[in-house]
Amino acid sequence: MDLSICASNVMNQNITNLYHIAGKESRLIVGLMSGTSLDGLDVALCRFVGSGRSTTTEILCFETVPYNDETKGKIRLLFAREKVDLNLLCLLNDWLGNLHGEIVAGCLHKWGYASGDVDLIASHGQTIMHSPRSRHHIEDLPNGTLQIGDADHIAVKTGIITVSDFRQKHLAAGGEGAPLAVYGDYLLFSDEKEKRILLNIGGISNFTFLPATVSGGALMVSDTGPGNTIMDAYMQRHMNQSYDESGRFAASGTPNLSLLRALSDHSFFTLSLPRSTGPELFNLEYLNAAQSVSNTHSASSADVMATLNRFTAESIAAAIGRTDGVSGAHIYISGGGWHNELLVRSLKELLSGHSISGFSELGISGDAKEAVLFAVLANEALCGSPREQYHDMVLLPVSMGKISFPQ
Repeated sequence: MDLSICASNVMNQNITNLYHIAGKESRLIVGLMSGTSLDGLDVALCRFVGSGRSTTTEILCFETVPYNDETKGKIRLLFAREKVDLNLLCLLNDWLGNLHGEIVAGCLHKWGYASGDVDLIASHGQTIMHSPRSRHHIEDLPNGTLQIGDADHIAVKTGIITVSDFRQKHLAAGGEGAPLAVYGDYLLFSDEKEKRILLNIGGISNFTFLPATVSGGALMVSDTGPGNTIMDAYMQRHMNQSYDESGRFAASGTPNLSLLRALSDHSFFTLSLPRSTGPELFNLEYLNAAQSVSNTHSASSADVMATLNRFTAESIAAAIGRTDGVSGAHIYISGGGWHNELLVRSLKELLSGHSISGFSELGISGDAKEAVLFAVLANEALCGSPREQYHDMVLLPVSMGKISFPQ
């Protein structure tokens, strides 16, 4: 019996379409990522073959579509704030979904693809709050995270099935909802002989440790602490610049050791790995508190930036140093931090026992990596077998993502 014919006779057409996509030899998936830096939407069009450990992917097109100041301003009305206007939250959730849909449609048109050519969109959404128990300390409430940018609006706007809200399943299964990059890292970048640390320095820094598969060992994934988040916020408020390009402004100053000690003196850094965090903790209020404790409000802007840059580097190195089995692992860096030359120099100094390279050496642009990894999760949602693929305790055996149909 031809099961596809049978399925088409009894299934809702949307389900039939999913069934057809899952059975294809290859799939075109658009991965979307907007991180805590709020610089724009990463859009990656990828071709996938297979699933699980046999997954192969190719980036066909990639672009970061920058947010204008108005868009950034709207998101910041909600971003990492303890108290927000509930009406505004309701409205901006739909508004951002429509905006992301328009951006995808524009990219596809620019690249010469019709909506019918694309099988799925994988939308991470925009995180506006990440609140694990280690941050909120409310005993009878669980870990939490929230992303906006409604996927039904993306699906209707583009005419493409959209998979979204990946983090909630991880929470429901007992995780913290972050970091999720480990799933794609594990499936695409594990190597038989080379131990690898895949370090992503976005607004927040996180790493995946992949032991060499022939020798075994414990996989580890964790946030380390700040990435660019406090540095970017400081440059925006005090220097009227979006960020410190290449770390040049920080390089003109000298780290203030008293401020550095105060920044590093937080219970987050004593938590066992894995752990997760966000700009809800590491922000300008955090810096202000550290300056008060260390009596460094009079420090020059250059010295403050030099200190924040070193703070990011030292917190990354400390977390990696606490991980069993990482000795001699090759570190591949992605995210905006790879373009911060001062930060990279500090990491090479602090992690001198490791070779350090840009993530692009693994065949995928470091700037595109996170968008690609959420496309991996969408591919797995349709075609994967998580209980067969994920054997490590760090990798919860779950299929992540909610499906929005365009009709």
